[in-house]
Order: sequence, then structure tokens, then C-alpha cells
Amino acid sequence: MSGQQQQQPPSPQLSVAAAVPPPAPGIPSAAASPGPAPAAALLLHPPPPPPATAAPPPPAAATAGSSGPAAAGGGGAGAALGLPAGSGTSAPAPFPHGDPALNEQEKELKRRLRRLYPAVDEQETPLPRSWSPKDKFSYIGLSQNNLRVHYKGHGKTPKDAASVRATHPIPAACGIYYFEVKIVSKGRDGYMGIGLSAQGVNMNRLPGWDKHSYGYHGDDGHSFCSSGTGQPYGPTFTTGDVIGCCVNLINNTCFYTKNGHSLGIAFTDLPPNLYPTVGLQTPGEVVDANFGQHPFVFDIEDYMREWRTKIQAQIDRFPIGDREGEWQTMIQKMVSSYLVHHGYCATAEAFARSTDQTVLEELASIKNRQRIQKLVLAGRMGEAIETTQQLYPSLLERNPNLLFALKVRQFIEMVNGTDSEVRCLGGHSPKSQDSYPVSPRSFSSPSMSPSHGMNIHNLATGKGSSTHFTGFESSCSNGVISNKAHQSYCHSKHTTTSLNVPELNNINVSRSQQVNSYSSNDVDMETDHYSNGVAETSSNGFLNGSSKHDHEMEECDTEMEVESSQLRRQLCGGSQAAIERMIHFGRELQAMSEQLRRECGKNTVNKKMLKDAFSLLAYSDPWSSPVGNQLDPIQREPVCSVLNSAILETHNLPKQPPLALAMGQASQCLGLMARSGIGSCAFATVEDYLH
Repeated sequence: MSGQQQQQPPSPQLSVAAAVPPPAPGIPSAAASPGPAPAAALLLHPPPPPPATAAPPPPAAATAGSSGPAAAGGGGAGAALGLPAGSGTSAPAPFPHGDPALNEQEKELKRRLRRLYPAVDEQETPLPRSWSPKDKFSYIGLSQNNLRVHYKGHGKTPKDAASVRATHPIPAACGIYYFEVKIVSKGRDGYMGIGLSAQGVNMNRLPGWDKHSYGYHGDDGHSFCSSGTGQPYGPTFTTGDVIGCCVNLINNTCFYTKNGHSLGIAFTDLPPNLYPTVGLQTPGEVVDANFGQHPFVFDIEDYMREWRTKIQAQIDRFPIGDREGEWQTMIQKMVSSYLVHHGYCATAEAFARSTDQTVLEELASIKNRQRIQKLVLAGRMGEAIETTQQLYPSLLERNPNLLFALKVRQFIEMVNGTDSEVRCLGGHSPKSQDSYPVSPRSFSSPSMSPSHGMNIHNLATGKGSSTHFTGFESSCSNGVISNKAHQSYCHSKHTTTSLNVPELNNINVSRSQQVNSYSSNDVDMETDHYSNGVAETSSNGFLNGSSKHDHEMEECDTEMEVESSQLRRQLCGGSQAAIERMIHFGRELQAMSEQLRRECGKNTVNKKMLKDAFSLLAYSDPWSSPVGNQLDPIQREPVCSVLNSAILETHNLPKQPPLALAMGQASQCLGLMARSGIGSCAFATVEDYLH
């Protein structure tokens, strides 16, 4: 909405808290910083320590709003990294907040337009929201966020007529489009026209007088269709009346409403890409437009429901003919491959038996992929990388860019405090920052490429995704296993102070050599024992995809929930040792990036990925920062998808299940229909048929 100031994300606030312990050798301190420098530069190339004689400056008081635990969070990281206040990656400046009333109106407009026109992609085809100050005749004046139009000409002859078009044409993906105009004042003569026009039509005329221009006029109630001669259509309209204009992009017709009542079809065979248009001709004429800023007087949603029912009935009547059996078999194969792709072991086998199919992938292989997916979706990237290297030794060696992406995600999870490499160092993080959503979203898949824009069931939840190492005495800590051997491993692993890039490429191999081969108790999986497609309790403690260990984990989660909920989200869970490990890992990641650039050439995707991840350290509260969306657990899904697809390729299986590809193709076809001006695409969304 014009007139509203666009909000910009705030600049990072880096607090230096005295509670942060002195950094370990090799970790830059605030006193060591010669001046402002980018966060990534300080992370990767720490400045030399200050001279012994130089007295460090007194620690600055924590910035407003940060104290206590904040020292171990983003502000503490700033101190540990030697980040002066205001330094860090380039971040937008603070913004002045706009009028709260305007902000609320804009939100309401977005909600209403999304409800009315869900098939419209406004990034590609924006909806009309106001009149255009650039596409009008000079006798037209605009006010009130370019929604009010008033006449400011002489009004002596028809040559003094003036019109204005909306900011954007009506997208075909609307299917049905509607706007209303309220007559604030009919002025001297009430020579007003409301309608549509194509780009380039003369604005020194009332709508309807020229080719590709259509209007309903208030002084005589006539409709004008690309002609100066009108046809009797409806009643006249005057001050206080609300005139609506509805464009049906399915059958290319237009009808008007007056005060909530339809006046019948006015125009047929309309061309595409028409703009809402209003014209005035005599002094004192004032009208207000409603493009969705307020509820409409006419019940346009009921009219839309009628057409949605018509289109869906047309689809349902599509003739199948003699190929019904062939199509049914094809759909069953697509469903089976989808279940296998996402690791639904029990369901895949039960479905295969009921449809006389064979599962294309071995059950053990499906479970291996499922184990890795659960680790990724739980934010335990270090363990996911190690498990992948153990089960598929050459996969990541052949895909250095994939390994780099996984490592960058591991760095983000370290910041989040969820990766085991920082959690085992004593950090605790609230459930809100590290748990994966338990309830699946409708038809959403963690293993589907976001480019398809489709939603297929979530694969896993954060619960029960912990790795259980055979033979270790384990106990739960904050929802993650803790055992003596694991703690010993973490301690020995994090005492390493330097790793070259070849060592970094195999950073988790040493650990995998210490872990026994996975048994049926490693990670909770669907059991091999089924009854009518539902798993039965088995001797190894599993019950339909969950184990006894799950229930122990849930009890432990419950105990930790009260304590965790009271903790503020903190960098690396609030542990100084974990922060130092995260900084060290970031330097290794930068070294890996440089080696990849030398060996494979520049990669803008990798560069941006690393920059965005390091930008998290420029903020005292990374979760609320402009780059904080990286910490959202939902961002684990694309990583999970890419890794799962790479594993499938090693088995000569498709990277994407045919069902997902078919859905993606259907969505692309609907988009092509919209770009071609076929309005029925608005009421043929794939999601309507999936539920």
C-alpha cells in the first residue's frame, strides 16, 4: 500500500558482556580487535593477541536489553569473536516503523487477497491494489493511498473527460476478479464511468469509448463496449452508491453490481490483461476504490464457489475409457515408489502386498536412509554426516559440494545449539530452538525439492530420532542421549586445535571407527513384523516405528521441559566451550571453502551459503535477526532432500519419486495456463484433490 513506510530489518546489536569467560588461545577477544571488521573475517582470520603491556579496555556494559545469560548468546559470541558494536556482516540499518493502522490494513489486505485469489503468484503477476499515479490523465487527482479519485479539470465538454488505471492488470490466475467503487460525490453532472481498459488506451476519455475499453456510466446507466455509443444496461448511480465490477476470466465476461445486487452480464469476449479503470468528467466528482482493503458489499465468494464447483465437476467428468486398469496400476506404482523414497518401511511393504507389487529397494537400505533423515531433521548434522560416511563411504567424497552444504548446515545447528558436537560440551538449549515439529503438515515432504513447491507428508519428527550406540551405558540429557563413551569421544575430539582441509573432509571418520556396527536397536525404525500392515511388538523393543527407548526419551524430555522453557535461546546452548568449538569449526569450514574454490572454481551458491551462515554471528539474538530463518527447523528439510536424493542415486533409483514429479508437472501446467490467460486454472489446484 503506497504511503506506508516499508519496514527494514534492524541492524545487529553486539553486546559485550563481562560474564563471558576469557577466550581460549587462538580465539580473538574484544581487546584484540584493532577496529571494526566483518564477523566472518574475525571468525576465520583472528587478529594477533595484544601486547602484554597493553591494558585491555574495560568491558562495555551490556547493550540495552541484554544481560546475564545473553553473555553466552549472540552478545557473548560478539565478545568471544572480538566483534565491536556495530561491526559484523553488512546488515540493513534500523528502520522507522510505519503507521500501525496502515500496517494492520496492509496485513488485512494481504489476507483477503490470498483468500480470494490463492492461485495468484504475486511475485510474477501482482494484483491491482490501488490506482496508478503514473497512468492517468492530468485532470485526475489521487489521495488516500491512491484509492480516492477526484476530478480537477474544467468539465465543460467531453474533451475534458479523464480516467485512471490501476497499478497492475488483472491476472488470469484469479479465475474470478472483483473490485468495487463507492460514489463519494456525483459532482455537478455525475458523468462517471467504471470499468476496464487495456494498457495504452487513451486516458483523456471515459472508459468504454475506445477500442479495448469497457465501462458502465452513471449518468444514463448505459454500458459502453469499445464505442462512443452506449447500450441500455442498468440503473443510474449517484452519491452513496457502491458499484462493483466482476471479471470472469474463465468465460471472458463481465458483470456489474449495484449496492450488492448483480445487474447481469454487460460484456462478453473480453481480451486478457485488462486494468480496472475509472473515469470522471465534471467538477466535484469523487469516488473511492476497494480492491480488497475492506469486505465487499457483494458476496463475490459465493459466486466463486459456484464456479469452483463447475470446474471441479468438469475435471471429474474427464473420460478415462478403456485405460482405467492401466492407469490404476501406474498410480499404485507411483504410490509405492513414494513410500520407499521417504522410508516408510512398514507402509511400503503392506501396500506392496495388498497391490501385488515388489518393493524396489531392500528394507535395510530404506532403514539406513531413514536413520540419516531422522538425524538431519533433528538437527544432529555431525552424526548424520558420520553415518552417511560409514554407510556410503564414497558418496560424500564424490560430492564435495554436497559435503560442504552439510557442513554449513552443521555450523548453523552449532549456532542453534542442537548439533551433538556442541551439546556434548555442556550446552543446553530450549525446546523451542531445537525440536523438530512433531505434527506433520498436510502433504509436506522433507525429501522433496522446494523447487516443486509441493507439500507431501513430513517424514519424521524430532522425537525418537536419537542414535543409540550398542553397548554404551546411556542416559538422556535434554532430549539427546548422553553416555560415558560418547562424552569421552567428544572430549578427545574437541581437544584438537587445528585441522587441515583433507582432515576436515574426513572430520567424522575417526568417530565412525569407534562405533559398533548398527544393530536393530541403533535408531528407532519401523519393525519387520507386520500384521495387516501394522507393526506388532517385537522382542527388540520396537512398536510400529517407535521403541522403548522412545518412551524413555519422552519421559526425559518432559522432565527437561520446565527447565528448558525457562532458558533464553543462547548461542551454542550457552556453553563457552561450545562457542569456541563452533568458532574453530567455522575456520575449518572457511578452509574447506577455499580449497573447493581452488579445485573446482568459483561457486556463488557455496559462497552465499557460507556468508549467510556466518552472518548469524553478527547479532546478539540470531533467532530474531534478518538471517534468523536459517535457524528454523523447517530449513533442515531441503538439506534432508538433497542428501536423500544423492543416496538414492547410488542405488540407481530416481532422485525424486514419480508421484512428486507428477504433482510438480501438474502445478507447472497450471502455471502455464495462468500465463496463457486460461482462468479455469484458479479452481483446479492440485491440493484440492489431495485432501
